[in-house]
Amino acid sequence: MKKKKDIVLVVDDINMNRMILEDILSGDYEVIQAKDGMTAVDILYNAVDMPAIVLLDIMMPEMDGLELARRIRERSSRTGIIFLTAKAQEMDKVKGLLSGADDYITKPFSPSELMARVESVLRRVGRASKPGENSLLVSGEFRLDTRGRSLRRGKERIELTNIELQMMELLLLNKGKSLSRKEIFTAIWGDEGVNDLKIVDVNVRRLRMKIEENPSNPKRIATVWGIGYKWMEQAEQE
Repeated sequence: MKKKKDIVLVVDDINMNRMILEDILSGDYEVIQAKDGMTAVDILYNAVDMPAIVLLDIMMPEMDGLELARRIRERSSRTGIIFLTAKAQEMDKVKGLLSGADDYITKPFSPSELMARVESVLRRVGRASKPGENSLLVSGEFRLDTRGRSLRRGKERIELTNIELQMMELLLLNKGKSLSRKEIFTAIWGDEGVNDLKIVDVNVRRLRMKIEENPSNPKRIATVWGIGYKWMEQAEQE
């Protein structure tokens, strides 16, 4: 019996772009197309099986890729999101990552680069604790279940994206230890994906917005100036 292919949803308002992407991906994945953000929302909200990956353009009429990414994250924290954009400006990258994206590719790109990025995000999406690993990490009121993919602060459940979950796990496994931005990048993205340490800062900011009482004055994820970040235990704050 053949293994069921992972579903990739391609969202772009230009038909030729969608056809090119499907041609590259269709040998390894089941490809679904959407001509705009609203069509993609209809597909996602009526899907029996959520796509493993969504490839989407930022600049689209009616609903741009940033809004669509936010809608996807409302529906699923486990679907991988990769932005395809002709814009290389720093602000576009930051906005995309803050909206919930896992990665981005700047046009033009080669078929091999696209396949490598998709495969990299799929590995991160499917990442799970290995047998024998402690799946429950606790720090004060925070309880991270890596196998169940859930974070709780007391009785409150906090929804995390794949990247946020991995970052939270890394910080809790290294409580009180200063981790450089490069160490964090390598642990989560490896040698693939975006080659830009800025992605670490953006995702730390996003995680702080979810777990800190005052993200502008973080008490849990502390900045270690000139190095990176570290997780602070409650006892260290008092």
